[in-house]
Amino acid sequence: MLGHGAGMITIERLNLRGEGVARETFVARALPGELVEGEAEDGRIARPHILTPSPRRVAAPCAHYRNCGGCALQHADDAFVAEWKAGVLHRALEGQGLEAPFRQAHCSPPGARRRATLAGRRLKSGALVGFHGRASDVVTAVPGCLLLSPSLMAALPALEALVEAGGTRKGEVALAVTALEGGVDVAARGGRALDAGLRRDLPRIASAHALARLTWDGELLYQPTPPLLRMGRAQVQVPPGAFLQATAEGEAALVAAVRAALGMSGEGGRPPEGPVADLFAGCGTFALPLAEAVPVHALEGDGAALEALDTGWRGAEGLKRVTTERRDLFRRPLMPEELARFAALVIDPPRAGAAAQMGEIARAAALGKAPGVIAMVSCNPVTFARDAKVLAGAGYRLDWVQMVDQFRWSAHVELAARLSRGHIARN
Repeated sequence: MLGHGAGMITIERLNLRGEGVARETFVARALPGELVEGEAEDGRIARPHILTPSPRRVAAPCAHYRNCGGCALQHADDAFVAEWKAGVLHRALEGQGLEAPFRQAHCSPPGARRRATLAGRRLKSGALVGFHGRASDVVTAVPGCLLLSPSLMAALPALEALVEAGGTRKGEVALAVTALEGGVDVAARGGRALDAGLRRDLPRIASAHALARLTWDGELLYQPTPPLLRMGRAQVQVPPGAFLQATAEGEAALVAAVRAALGMSGEGGRPPEGPVADLFAGCGTFALPLAEAVPVHALEGDGAALEALDTGWRGAEGLKRVTTERRDLFRRPLMPEELARFAALVIDPPRAGAAAQMGEIARAAALGKAPGVIAMVSCNPVTFARDAKVLAGAGYRLDWVQMVDQFRWSAHVELAARLSRGHIARN
């Protein structure tokens, strides 16, 4: 490992954070095959000098890239990033002894991010709002950001005004922002404690900038009309700071992939002949579009998200029945007798995966009570491959995998997949 001095090394590969790796040294924003030198601190070169650039290296399109940590791979051409992300998924599968055909990947365009968390700091005069720098708590302002949607970019003055009014010089305000149909939702945490003055001033700022909603440390301060987001035929009033897919384009690609996995897209196969269970259903990203064709039972641990899903379904027309169940699927996964009720499953777990639920599906398969088709969505290829291996051991076949890249210029890899056991008779 390099110490604190300079040294020349050749980059061998990228790690899962998108950093260059040479022997035991991590090199920020380097590409395989590049010869670099720089000061190594604790095994990491933060600002390398590129002596021999890779032919895949490009000039970063964003003026903030050198200091901003919002993106990690703008220095590589788009084809390289797509190939590298596909390689991450391939290696995750190979590590578990799995293989599958890859469907055409989807990559969301620039300026499509409808959800982000920005950092805000109050200054002597005004406020600073942006992304943290790489491996740093320094905030970088991002005028002209190529990631955020136009509506989020237009909300930056509102965010600065909120931080100037409610932030402190010693701390930082975390601003979870989401572009909804009626405007931008802001869920702020970490500012000054609410008092009479802030309860007066913050809503005035939100109103002046036409925000859709403002919550401050969990307290609702401003909401002129219900903030809505369309999911299929339903209009869903999403809770403040709720998890949503990062881009509308990425969500559409994932919904299309799930529909294809369940035989509901006309690509071959047959739709489920019974109800579908949507596990980790959130606010209804998959449950509500699927309910256009089949009954759905949605399970989710977040009560506010589940209530939003249910209300959205009740207000929509032309949907099959959607039932909901608040359930911690990490502690209480669906058991074989419960799984036997469903013709298919949709599973979209957090990054940790769904190990407990995989074990119960395997048990159900051994008892002849497992659903015939599973559509899986994952934001972590490693835990997806681990979970898919459990299902493969229980007789499921990994029919295909599709990469969906919503986090452009990042090291983040998302995917959808189809697993089936139709080749095995179900009792």
